[in-house]
Amino acid sequence: MRVRFSAHFLAAAGCLLALGLTGWALLVGTLATVWMTNLYNFMDGSDGLAGGMAVIGFGALALAAWMGDAHGLAVFCAAIAAAALAFLRFNFPPARVFMGDAGSIPLGFMAAALGIFGARQNVWPWLFPLLVFSSFIVDASVTLARRGLRGEKIWQAHRSHYYQRAVLLGASHRQLALAAYALMLVVAALAFVLLILPLSAVWVLILSATTYLLIFRAIDWRWHRSRNEL
Repeated sequence: MRVRFSAHFLAAAGCLLALGLTGWALLVGTLATVWMTNLYNFMDGSDGLAGGMAVIGFGALALAAWMGDAHGLAVFCAAIAAAALAFLRFNFPPARVFMGDAGSIPLGFMAAALGIFGARQNVWPWLFPLLVFSSFIVDASVTLARRGLRGEKIWQAHRSHYYQRAVLLGASHRQLALAAYALMLVVAALAFVLLILPLSAVWVLILSATTYLLIFRAIDWRWHRSRNEL
């Protein structure tokens, strides 16, 4: 575990140094990149989920880069999205091929690194990639915070992510994947509203936060109700 995280930190710091980050920006960016690298791995626990996020997330980055005349970045992001789409052909429920660490960790790393690169090049605002990948970021971050507040060992395996609870409550992997894709498309659309209308940032964030709050509250309510019925 220590060797793994050390490698993640070294890779993140080296990449961001190459992008020109220094000081506090380097520190915060390294922590964010390591977190994104690992949360993508945490969220790869249901057929089609991480693959779908890669298609929609990197597809959104590709479109935004093309709109910003960063054609090299657009082609690179589009290539990742296309590869993820080909993988999803075999990973959509019922899956025949699985992503594992070899796929989820590089995807998480590239989501963070390319998001930072685009922001540094003024292709998109900092909030754009965060919104695009927010369905993974919010679930993993809220789950980690809740486990930490309960005094649980946050590095141990668990089944308390909201997407895991949805499956435990009876949703099939196919139903979860389709619902997750719908959510990913909605927040990606909101990210483009932010990109096109920068002055709408506050309202976009409020709408995004409200959407997640309502979804999480609904799952929590169903979860506690099912526990009380046992």
